[in-house]
Amino acid sequence: MKKTSHFNLRFHLVLFIAFILLSSFVIYEHTKPVLYIIGDSTVKNGDGTGKDTLWGWGSLIQPYFDTTKIDIQNHAIGGRSTKTFITDKRWDKILNDLKKGDFVLIQFGHNDASPLDDTARARGTMKGISDDSVAIYNPIRKMNEVVHTYGWYLRKFVNETKQKGGIPIICSLVPRNNWENGKINRSNDYRVWAMQIAEETGAYYIDLNSNIADRYDALGESAVNKFFPKDHTHTNKEGALLNTEVVIEAIRNNKYKGLRKYLL
Repeated sequence: MKKTSHFNLRFHLVLFIAFILLSSFVIYEHTKPVLYIIGDSTVKNGDGTGKDTLWGWGSLIQPYFDTTKIDIQNHAIGGRSTKTFITDKRWDKILNDLKKGDFVLIQFGHNDASPLDDTARARGTMKGISDDSVAIYNPIRKMNEVVHTYGWYLRKFVNETKQKGGIPIICSLVPRNNWENGKINRSNDYRVWAMQIAEETGAYYIDLNSNIADRYDALGESAVNKFFPKDHTHTNKEGALLNTEVVIEAIRNNKYKGLRKYLL
């Protein structure tokens, strides 16, 4: 009887210790901050595994972070604008899980320049950062809707992130492979609007457009052409890695409310 009692005591003690350890792990995983990344195909191309030789920079960023201390979630998806990322309910899913201390890295712009109500995608937004809006019939969603400016949607991402206690970081859109007089073309609209919204809302800002363009200029047109095997927008893995390094360099040189401390 004594042996049985001692065995039962040890057995229940082992179960109790296992329960405590498992509970501690679950609590840790729940409280560990998350870096959410949202954007278009220049951030995550396809399923993010490099099919068709194309990559987005967000798919290559995880190895730069200590993932025992921060979780990296790349929610970017090809073909989306600031508007359609919201109307697809993708932003709602992130907001449901977003908690105090999480980070949201935001990069849109390429698809926002598309038409507002064409029969192909109807994904565009109004130009600028004002509160202007226009009522349209969306032939894709088959419904009436109100379309706002690019800046209005960026402002929404930032404000709703802050309301949940998160830290928003706006990135200007990566440059396309368009050259003029030996220099890559910089964006004089979406880059500027992204910067203006960051300044207005107090969000952090990474000028990917200018910083990557500077790297391209230094490499030269013939070298940069090798990054773009299909078109002037989407990069191969080597090009995406360069873009990722520019993002990491910006994080490493700035605190961004503590994001830097999670870098390896």
